[in-house]
Amino acid sequence: MGMNVGSNNDDDVMLEVNMTPLIDVMLVLIIMFIITIPAPNNAININLPNGTPPPTNEKPPEVIDVRIDAAGKVFWNNQEVSDRKALETLFQGVVAKKDQDQIKLKPDQMAEYKNVAMVMATAQRLGVTKIGIVSSN
Repeated sequence: MGMNVGSNNDDDVMLEVNMTPLIDVMLVLIIMFIITIPAPNNAININLPNGTPPPTNEKPPEVIDVRIDAAGKVFWNNQEVSDRKALETLFQGVVAKKDQDQIKLKPDQMAEYKNVAMVMATAQRLGVTKIGIVSSN
């Protein structure tokens, strides 16, 4: 099986080991190890609520377009805002809501940076959290 040891009268002694049975045993052992390895369990148990959520009386937040034209005029949903105090009042109305409205700031390409920065600084100072800049392209 392993070595050929016989009553050979030849001077050549066969010293090579037959590797086929050793490889077979090794493959069987590898297969046994693979079968006995436990499968990884990455599941997370979560208790989800049953039923329907209670109805709410609140309206979903709306999207408000704040546009700044090339002359520096500010428009709130396409209506011109007269001055900075009126803009602050509008921002305070947004902040007063439980779920703030989303504000999309759309400055004109030719608008001066100071006008855009003034609107953003006012919104930040008053506590507006949902504001984003939308490019005009």
